[in-house]
Amino acid sequence: MGNKLSGKDLIKLGFPKNNSINIALGQINRYRKREKKEGILTEAKEVLLFPEKFKNHGTWGKVAEGLINPVQVRMQQLNTTRAPFSIFGENEIDQQAKFQLYDALKLPVSVAGALMPDAHSGYGLPIGGVLATENAVIPYGVGVDIGCRMSLSIFDLPASFLKGREQQLKAILAEHTKFGMYETHQIKADHEIFYRPEFRDIPFVKGLLDKAYKQLGTSGGGNHFVEFGIVKIDTPLPEWKMLPGEYFAVLSHSGSRGLGANIAKQYTYLATKQCPLPKNVQHLAWLDLNTHDGQEYWMAMNLAGDYAKACHDEIHRRIAKLLGKRVVVTIENHHNFAWKEMHNDKECIVHRKGATPAAEGQLGIIPGSMTAPGYIVMGKGNPASLNSASHGAGRAFSRAKCKTMFTQSDIKKELKKHEVSLIGGNIDEAPMAYKDITKVMGNQQELVTVLGTFTPKIVRMDK
Repeated sequence: MGNKLSGKDLIKLGFPKNNSINIALGQINRYRKREKKEGILTEAKEVLLFPEKFKNHGTWGKVAEGLINPVQVRMQQLNTTRAPFSIFGENEIDQQAKFQLYDALKLPVSVAGALMPDAHSGYGLPIGGVLATENAVIPYGVGVDIGCRMSLSIFDLPASFLKGREQQLKAILAEHTKFGMYETHQIKADHEIFYRPEFRDIPFVKGLLDKAYKQLGTSGGGNHFVEFGIVKIDTPLPEWKMLPGEYFAVLSHSGSRGLGANIAKQYTYLATKQCPLPKNVQHLAWLDLNTHDGQEYWMAMNLAGDYAKACHDEIHRRIAKLLGKRVVVTIENHHNFAWKEMHNDKECIVHRKGATPAAEGQLGIIPGSMTAPGYIVMGKGNPASLNSASHGAGRAFSRAKCKTMFTQSDIKKELKKHEVSLIGGNIDEAPMAYKDITKVMGNQQELVTVLGTFTPKIVRMDK
């Protein structure tokens, strides 16, 4: 008996000659290949006799599903009509973004959709696209940077705290925030997130634990940032115990790093295998939540979202400690995520790709650009937007376009005009690359109430 397990070995055990054998071999080769063949065959026999017992098992769950209730793989066709939808700020949105939403609305699982006023085209769902589906989750409807989010810490310090401390504050951002693929903190922090059962029970996720540990408290490249600035509060909430006025604050924007990117890649691949779609919409392949992979992605996605929050908490903890000051109010919100929410009395999966949850009374922060204000908002719970609002100003020019249109000296001029210091940052993140945030906010007055603003003063981005 050679030491490599083969399909023949499984047929000998009594496995039916169907796809369950391929699934078993795939899982074993990927996650159990260092183990002895005898031990694996003993387990495989158990799975064959009592598949129900293994339904939620990391390695064997998918095999058990193949034995009890195999996933039906068939070519999916788009509906000829679209699910109902609303578009906010229609005149500011490019045609391609609208067409991407229209395609998504024809998926057989789609229930409703909306486009936010900062929308522009992306992969799968457009950025600023919101889509409610029935019992199905679309990895590319969530996006590659799962749980990308904003986090704002307001300190009990006047705005004048910035004056005369520019060098000290710049040094904090330059030395104690980490960006991009390779920078990590020298002294790593532990966090309860690393003890979550998903890191133990989902074999694919288990392999990402080391990377997640190394990257905790770091930010991605591209449009991710950590910035010091001034919060102006017009309408403080009673629980904030703050007076209206101007305060010193920190705002960060980043997501779930390598953990989220790898989860997105793996489950997008599985979705395209299980849900073949016409070529022009294959990015919108979904996972049925009644399947093993669908359930696994849902758990992994939620883990990545909580990890993104943990990263922000760690960034803000380090900064508060260096300042020796206390945070009095934290306002935070995800985009690039999917939630279980009620829509027309029916539970749906609501995907927000670059859109902010804005249920009634829900707080959020919608940033402008490095030279434009961000807005502290409270959701109005508008059903037409599926309880959503924009996640920022949205891009007016693509990254490639920025490189041909703007120069470093254009950016320097713009920064000088607004008295903003920048550490890092690339031409594709030029402040001029973004739409006018005041226009975007004007187009979503029926979605959110503005409570205050955040104006960036010292900005740190990836180099």
